[in-house]
Amino acid sequence: MKTVTRNTPRQILETKNTSCRLKDNTLFISGRLRVDVAGDFTRAVLKEFRAASLPRIIINLEELDDIDSAGVTSLFYLKRKLSPKIADIRIEGGKASVEKKIELFGSDIAIEKKPEAEFEITEAVGRGTYKFLTSYLYGFIILASNTLYWAIVDLFRTKTTREGEFVNQSVHIGANAALIVIVMSYAIGFVMAVQSAQYLREFGADIYVVDLIVISFMSQMGPLITGVLIAGRSGSSIAAEVATMKVTSELDALKTMGLDPVRYVVVPKLYASMFTIPLLIILANVSGITGGATAAYSILNVTPEIFINRMENVMQNKDLITALIKSQVYAGIIVLTGSFYGFRVEKGAEGVGRVTTLAVVVSISLLILADSFMAVLFY
Repeated sequence: MKTVTRNTPRQILETKNTSCRLKDNTLFISGRLRVDVAGDFTRAVLKEFRAASLPRIIINLEELDDIDSAGVTSLFYLKRKLSPKIADIRIEGGKASVEKKIELFGSDIAIEKKPEAEFEITEAVGRGTYKFLTSYLYGFIILASNTLYWAIVDLFRTKTTREGEFVNQSVHIGANAALIVIVMSYAIGFVMAVQSAQYLREFGADIYVVDLIVISFMSQMGPLITGVLIAGRSGSSIAAEVATMKVTSELDALKTMGLDPVRYVVVPKLYASMFTIPLLIILANVSGITGGATAAYSILNVTPEIFINRMENVMQNKDLITALIKSQVYAGIIVLTGSFYGFRVEKGAEGVGRVTTLAVVVSISLLILADSFMAVLFY
């Protein structure tokens, strides 16, 4: 029985594209581990460790450039053959492409991750900023650019669009969300009037409840309530749909057929959102003002006739234009954010739930930030 403990590396396999050397208890593989060399590699490693008595073996893949299914099978075979003699067999390192192929072809092979070094706070901030700029912001800009391009192109190439998809998405995003938008807007308008009634009554300014409700809903609350509800309802649906299509390889199938997933999946949703969200905002404004009028009549004795007459003097075209602009911005944010996170899904069903949650949280946050910016811009 021999024990392998060498301080200098020893070559146990050398081919044109593959090199395998042993140092102490670590086996370093470099080059390419593919079908043309997998058999020789397996025989050489088994011959080396057949009579060895070792507590562990580490197979290091840091220098491995490429691997195929035969190479992964050889690693699995070695691990299974040597396990009765060597209790601890580890596979460490490897490039991202190598790790993906091992995960794809060898589900029973676990790659040990090296513990990440601790960084100073400034270095951690720098790494986080770099990752955000290169991974998230850049990817979002690319998706937005592709979506905008195909959205404009398809306006003039109607024969290439999916027949009936605009109507289906409009029903799903708009019509099916109308009831919840109406109910929630009415409730919020009613509560706003109730909460403000006490303070307005103290100053004898009951009539100004009309100004409060109309102005706040027309330019601010109506669009924001609609955007948040659509982001929670339809934004999550968009993210889950796109993520599921990626997990089930439907997006890969579209690419194989020569179809752009952005054009095929995202653009119809953008059209439907840009068309239906303005209509939902109108419903939200009407419902919210109606709720405020109900509270004003029941608490402040402001009759519907007085409320309507006062409302005509308060409403401005600027508020309507502001609401329309916000609706288009919100539509873009909801669809792009949901699609962006859907395209980034990983790890199957668990990943679908994760990206759906992220899409809702991020889209609502972006809606509030965009609303704050436009509130200052259109002040």
